Order: sequence, then C-alpha cells, then structure tokens
Amino acid sequence: MFSFFKSPGKIDQAYTVAFYNLENLFDTINDPKTLDDNFTPKGRKNWNHKRYRNKIRKLGNVVAQLGTDRSFYSPAIVGVVEVENQKVLEDLVTSKNLKKHQYGIVHYDSPDERGIDVALLYKKELFELLHAETFPLYLEDERGNRDYTRDILLVKGNLNGELIYILVNHWPSRRSGEDLTEEKRIKAAELATHITANIISENENAKIIIMGDFNDDPSNTSVKNYLVNNTFYNPMERLINTGNGTLSYKKTWHLFDQIIFSKNFFNNEKEKHSFKYAEVFDRYFLKEWKGKFKGNPFRTYIGKWYQGGFSDHFPVYVYLKKN
Repeated sequence: MFSFFKSPGKIDQAYTVAFYNLENLFDTINDPKTLDDNFTPKGRKNWNHKRYRNKIRKLGNVVAQLGTDRSFYSPAIVGVVEVENQKVLEDLVTSKNLKKHQYGIVHYDSPDERGIDVALLYKKELFELLHAETFPLYLEDERGNRDYTRDILLVKGNLNGELIYILVNHWPSRRSGEDLTEEKRIKAAELATHITANIISENENAKIIIMGDFNDDPSNTSVKNYLVNNTFYNPMERLINTGNGTLSYKKTWHLFDQIIFSKNFFNNEKEKHSFKYAEVFDRYFLKEWKGKFKGNPFRTYIGKWYQGGFSDHFPVYVYLKKN
C-alpha cells in the first residue's frame, strides 16, 4: 500500500515521468581529474557550501512538485543531467522536500571533461530497478583527438509491475555554433537509435522512453530525422509549436529538454501504462520576475554573477495512466 496522501480532483492511477537539467549541480570540492575549478570556494564563481545547500533545497522543492497537479504522487521517474557525482545526488534525494519520498539513484561517472554526468532518480515504491548500463559516445575534435562527452544511460525496470526501458541523454552543446556542432548531436542520435534497436530486437513489444537535454529542438535534424522514427512519438513537438520552451537564448525559446516514447504507450491494454499528457513545468516561481531576462528560467548564475536561482532550464514531464 502506498503511503502518500491523495488530493481531491487528481487522476487515479496517474504517474509522472520527468526530466530536469539541474544546471551545474557541483559540490564545493575540487576534483583534480575534471575541469570543475570554477565551482569551488576559490574559483571564478565563488561557489561555497551555503550556495550549494541553497541550490539543493530549491531543486528538491521543484522535483517534489513535478506532475502533482494531476498525480497523487511525486514523480515515479526523474532523469537528471549536469550532476557532478553520486554525492550531489544523495544530497538531493535526502534534502528536506524529497527525503520522505524515498528515491533511489542510478548514476555512473562519465568521461566528460567538466565532470558532469547523467543520472536517474526513481521512487522505490513505484519502480523496481532491474538493470542499468552506460554507452559511451565516441566523438573526435577537429584535430582527430577524442572529444570526451556524456555517456547515454540505459535503465531497465518495472513501473508498477510493467517492464519499461529508459534512456537518459545529454547531447553535445552548441557552444561552438549550431551548424558546426550538429554532426556531434546526429552521432548521439545514432547511438541512441542503435540502443533502442537492440532492445527491440530482443523484445519487439518493449516500451521505451528516451529523455534528455538534446541541445536541439524537436524540429532539428538530429531529433526529427535520426531519433524519432516510426516506432517513437515526440509530444514535445506539439508543445514547441504552441510556444512552450524550456530555455531562452537571445530572446528565442527552445525546447531542448524532451521526453520521447515508443508508440505502444498509446495502447490502452489492461494493467498497462498509456500516455496522457506532456507539459513544461514553467511555474512563476521558477522564472525571472523583472529586468531584461523577465520570464526566463531563474538560474543559479548569469556568467560569473550569482543569482541564487534554480536552473537555466525548466523541467518537463509526461503523465502515464495505468489502465
């Protein structure tokens, strides 16, 4: 029996699957193996324990609320990116607003030069972890040297007794320019597609969720032409067409943060989960409330200047209803 209180007006048997870019969730300790120096007390951003604890508290508050407008429960599954290590995830799930929800963690260190990783949080009472592994993305820079980036995380488990597969992604950024970096994101899409093809070859009825910060919109080539094929549906395409976004760059909204799922989530079979809604969690308290960035995500830093906010991305989530 679940130990969570129900609220009137919510949908019975609705469960939330979410994704959130946590914007540089670093601890304050210098790791000599990674380029994390800015996020230390002596670094460029003057990152310290007080600021770290404030960010942990705020992020925990957000995660606990995701999807609770329609679900009786905090999210069953949350994919996260831009986390430094296992310790910051442990601090997050044991923070004031999340501790009572009893989240488990799936995390592996990635070869990313900055030391940022991808991970999955799961509510232990709703999701049974069966297997997890990572797949490295091999890229080269213009000189032929390996360009180290984040792995793709694959998690297999039972959501309320139903077997599902989840891929958590954080694709290469556009920092050097959208066109110059497009090929890297296409390679990431090809790797994700290869992983899902292997899953389907072993289980043709597999239910698969692909989530992440793709650093591309639903309409971009990497997502639309390489990742979303006849097997998958991307609800985020409709959201961006109606003006929704998760981050703003030069006054243009983008929806890099997406949750894509196999089309068999539309089947209304008994005792199975089916897709109902997809939303961007862009509540007022997550936004800048004045100045030239008004309406944008209330972020932790703008450049080297500390703002004390949450993240430079809004979270996204989907509702699955158990029939």
